[in-house]
Amino acid sequence: MNPLEPISDFINHPSSLTFERKPGEESLRRYPRVISVSSGKGGVGKTNVVANLGVALTQLGKRVFVLDAELGLANVDTLLGLTPRYTIEHLFKRQKTLKEILIKGPGGMSIVPASSGTPELADLDTGQKIFLLDEFEQLAGHLDILLIDGGAGISSNVLFFNMIAQETITIVTPEPTSIASAYTLIRILSTKYSRKNFSILVNLASNEGEAQEAFQELLLHVDQCLKSPSLEYLGFIPFDRRIREAVKLQKTALEIFPQCPASQRFRELAQLILDKPIRRKEMGNVQFFRRNLLRWAN
Repeated sequence: MNPLEPISDFINHPSSLTFERKPGEESLRRYPRVISVSSGKGGVGKTNVVANLGVALTQLGKRVFVLDAELGLANVDTLLGLTPRYTIEHLFKRQKTLKEILIKGPGGMSIVPASSGTPELADLDTGQKIFLLDEFEQLAGHLDILLIDGGAGISSNVLFFNMIAQETITIVTPEPTSIASAYTLIRILSTKYSRKNFSILVNLASNEGEAQEAFQELLLHVDQCLKSPSLEYLGFIPFDRRIREAVKLQKTALEIFPQCPASQRFRELAQLILDKPIRRKEMGNVQFFRRNLLRWAN
């Protein structure tokens, strides 16, 4: 069964919010950028990338929300040593609003904390997806960038959060298993859901050469077997022992080791993302989530 069906339920559901343009702001810039960060397999440092990238974007003056989309297994708040009073489970139970469960993270970014040990949230149904989209639409005017820690693998939730994002970043490491699983994720999103543009970030690489080799191997698989997807190399985050030290301290490297090589790369990555033009065909229209869902149904 298609994990994203029935898509008609999304199309027929009425909008709850329209967006206001800020004075002097370009049309495209009045909508939040929605970026999903995912991987084909776990253990590639994805959540750490999301946390540090979120801090780097806030340092560039952006209002950043981070959604921990491994909804039943909290990662982001655990990584950062945060103890939320409420989680997304309270949101789905209608006990709290999205605004009420938000917690402040490093750099001033806002985090939507996942629940811990709630397996029923690992596979959202259609009603839950609609509800979550509507909750975010109500806060759309309060953020510039939504970073989605989209999970690993090819589960229904992983595919869903990749689909609603305007931009997708796939994390790979130089290991063959990581490259192979990333290819599988890209293949499914491309062939079944018509996703055509993927940004690739190589994590935990020893140097530029190793990172480029990993990217070229993934690109070769895609070119030989899929043809249509476009892969963009975003660079690499070097293996850096200070990252491990920061994780042990439940901090981001940018907070406590701002000058280490990995932190410098995170700042460069954030600037690169902000400098990238937003593809009009990937951009939301009146609703920053629902527009993308409509596109997949056509």
